[in-house]
Amino acid sequence: MAKVKLTVTESRCRDDSCQTGDVFFVEGLCPPLCHELWNSIYPQVFALLNGASLDHGDTKARCFDGACPDQGRVKIHGELTED
Repeated sequence: MAKVKLTVTESRCRDDSCQTGDVFFVEGLCPPLCHELWNSIYPQVFALLNGASLDHGDTKARCFDGACPDQGRVKIHGELTED
């Protein structure tokens, strides 16, 4: 079954809910992320779970990079994985 692997690549989280190196796997339900970060990356997660390829630089890929809307305090990389 396809999942989206979310990896925190940088964190200056105000409440320390995300740490650099944290990894979450998403199959459908929201992982334990703050609502602001989840709301900003959910469209890409949903698209990947439903077979989309996303713009990634000059190419299309089954991954994305996102950031917290609070001045980019948390940066995250999402990629489609198969189990």
